[in-house]
Amino acid sequence: MTVHVSLDAHPALVLNADFRPLSYYPLSLWSWQDAIKAVFLDRVSILSEYDVVAHSPSFEMKLPSVVCLKSYVKPSLHPAFTRFNVFLRDRFECQYCGSPHDLTFDHVIPRSKGGQTTWDNVVAACSPCNLRKGNKDPHVIGMVPRQWPYMPTVHDLHRNGRSFPPNYLHDSWLDYLYWDVELQP
Repeated sequence: MTVHVSLDAHPALVLNADFRPLSYYPLSLWSWQDAIKAVFLDRVSILSEYDVVAHSPSFEMKLPSVVCLKSYVKPSLHPAFTRFNVFLRDRFECQYCGSPHDLTFDHVIPRSKGGQTTWDNVVAACSPCNLRKGNKDPHVIGMVPRQWPYMPTVHDLHRNGRSFPPNYLHDSWLDYLYWDVELQP
């Protein structure tokens, strides 16, 4: 009896040359195809493998579960300003009430009063708080953010991302990640 295993369910954790993940949130993963291609192009070293084999007519290879880049990729010090990164900086919580639901982003100094769409003026806010604050000055209506907005570093986002481990972590990845393993089912 032949058992067919979905190769797509076997991504490879990608580590920089210093053995740290390229990113924590989202976790730096490559498809099995990208991992094998990088192996053949001699861009990565295989640190761990699955017990699953990919076959071609003339070749077979265990799928890599952890790969490490051979050349160090210097991470940017300051991440791109995106909605997702604002939410990650603010730990996916409204900066006015702490709710994790129905998040939007709010200009602390409203755009109508000269506020800009920058790291230093935007916070995560739930829709009810955002609507309640409207275009008012936060000090006037007593809605000051729990954490004043700031430009995070990549390290800030990585630290925050470690608070949100993915639903699935393969055992071979755990030596390279810095989450509390007790969180895993």
